[in-house]
Amino acid sequence: MATYNSFEDLPVWRSAKDLAILIYRVTSQGKISRDYGLKDQIQRAAVSVSSNIAEGFERGTKQEFIQFLYIARGSCGELRSQLYIAKEIGYLNGEEFKKLCEATRKVSKQINGFIEYLKEAKILGQKFFDKKFRSQREFLKKLEEIRNKNR
Repeated sequence: MATYNSFEDLPVWRSAKDLAILIYRVTSQGKISRDYGLKDQIQRAAVSVSSNIAEGFERGTKQEFIQFLYIARGSCGELRSQLYIAKEIGYLNGEEFKKLCEATRKVSKQINGFIEYLKEAKILGQKFFDKKFRSQREFLKKLEEIRNKNR
């Protein structure tokens, strides 16, 4: 698995961000756009997914990151539940609902896979990197850049 230097590098974060953007686009039009309570709940749950992934990454420990990934996955489930309600009361048509639910399932699956990977990973997190490890990591990164440049 690749080394990630920021949460923006994480494929799971990018998928969650794209999901939130999709949710905002769908909820900004039609009947749902006028139901401020449900629209707000749906949008908040969608934003919560990518936000918790980012916050967990920035915490700096594997254990905290995993905890925030569980919260993100929970928010994804919350979002999917709210989409069912929006469909049942006629705010989403079948096609919109199907597209959004598939997107939430995809993100949940990605989050779950990442949780399982992190549980098995030997690293403890960024907070535990000592000065020697950081220097070695920076050296290897620079070496990789030089190698890629010369290809």
